[in-house]
Amino acid sequence: MPSLCRNCLHTHGDQPRCPACGSPRVTTHAELFDLSIAHMDCDAFYASVEKRDRPELADKPVIIGGGRRGVVSTCCYVARIRGVRSAMPMFKALQLCPDAVVIKGRMSLYVEVSRQVRAMMEDLTPAIEPLSLDEAFLDLTGTERLHGAPPAVMLARLTKRMQDELGITGSIGLSHNKFLAKIASDLDKPRGFSIIGRAETDSFLADKSVGIIFGIGVVGQEALKKAGIHTIRDLRRWDRADLSRRFGSMGDRLWHLARGKDRRSVSRNRPVKSISKETTFSENTGDADILDGHLWRLAEQVSDRAKAKNMAGRVVTLKLKRADFTTITRRHALTDPTQMADRIYREARALFDALDRTGEARLIGVGISDLVPAHQADRAGDLLDPHANRRAAAERATDAIRERFGTDAIVKGRSLR
Repeated sequence: MPSLCRNCLHTHGDQPRCPACGSPRVTTHAELFDLSIAHMDCDAFYASVEKRDRPELADKPVIIGGGRRGVVSTCCYVARIRGVRSAMPMFKALQLCPDAVVIKGRMSLYVEVSRQVRAMMEDLTPAIEPLSLDEAFLDLTGTERLHGAPPAVMLARLTKRMQDELGITGSIGLSHNKFLAKIASDLDKPRGFSIIGRAETDSFLADKSVGIIFGIGVVGQEALKKAGIHTIRDLRRWDRADLSRRFGSMGDRLWHLARGKDRRSVSRNRPVKSISKETTFSENTGDADILDGHLWRLAEQVSDRAKAKNMAGRVVTLKLKRADFTTITRRHALTDPTQMADRIYREARALFDALDRTGEARLIGVGISDLVPAHQADRAGDLLDPHANRRAAAERATDAIRERFGTDAIVKGRSLR
C-alpha cells in the first residue's frame, strides 16, 4: 500500500515510519496517488500568525478577540482544549482559560499572509476556489506530468512550504470530490492529511450525523430530525422524489451527498455574490450594547474583506436569529456602493434599530451584496449625513496607518465592547 512521508516527502511502501528520515508523519492509503480534489485549511490561522510573530507564545493559550466584554474571534488549539470556542463571550473564555493571552486581531496582516499562501497554491494549479482567507479547494487533476509527482505529494509539499517559509501550518483533505475533501480536512487537525477514497465512501458516511453535511446547520438538522433523519444511513432510506417533495431543491442535493456524490467543480472564477460575516453566541443575549459591539466588529470584518477583494456593495444586509431559531433578515439598498466599515455599520445599525427586538438573540450577521468594483465605491457620499465624507477620509487614513504599523496602531473604542 503506498505511503508518503509528510516530513521529507519520501514515498514508500506501507511502513509506520519513514525509511528515509524516520518520521512517524506518514500517510498511507490505497488510493493515495489516485485522488486529486483537495481542501486545504490553515490551522487556527489568526492565532498561528500571532504565535509565529511572538515565539514566546508558542506553548501558551492564545485568544484573538476584543476586550473583556467582547467575544472570541478565534483561538489556538491549546485554548480549544480548555473549552474555548469562537463567538464565546470573552469573560467566559477567561473563566475556562484564565492564563490565556488575549490579542486584538490584525486583519491586514492576515490578509497579506493569506495572499502568500494563495501564491504557493498557484504554483501547484490554477484551479483554486478560496472559501475564506484561510481555506480553499484545489483541483490538481492532470498536474502530475507537469510537477513530476502525484497530487498528494504536491499537497504535502505545499503544507511543508507554508510551515518552512511562512511559519504557519495547514491540514489537507484529499478525495474524489469537494464534499468529501472538505470533510476529510477536518478529520485530523492540526497538521493533518486525511483521505476519503472512492472505495470507502459509502461505509465512511453511513453512520455519520447529517450535521456533517456542509450547509446543514442547527435549524436544518432539526427539520431533518422531525422527518426521522439523524444519520446519513437514515437519509439513504428516503426515495429521491420524496426528499425533493419534502425539502425542495435541498432534498435532491441531500440525496446525492448521502451517497458521496458531488458534481460541483473547483472553480476559481465562481462569481462572488456577497460578502458577509456572522457570529453565533454560546449564550443568547438581548443586551443592546453587546449586540452593537458585535455589529461594529462584523461591519469592520466585512469591510476588510471587501477592501482585500477590491469590491464594494450596493446593498447592506442584517441577519438576526432569535433564541427560538426564527431568523429575521433585513436589507437596505444604498444610493451608491460602499466598502467602508463606518457606513456598513451605520446602515446595519439602522436596520437593527427598526426591528422588534423582543427576546434574546443567538446569532447576528452583517453583509453586503450586489457587488461592484471598488473604484465605483463611496463617490457620492451621503447627502443626508454631511459628516460622512469626513469619516470616510478618516477611515482611509486609519487603513493606511494600520497597513504600515499594524492593526493595533489604531483601535476604535466601539470595537472593545
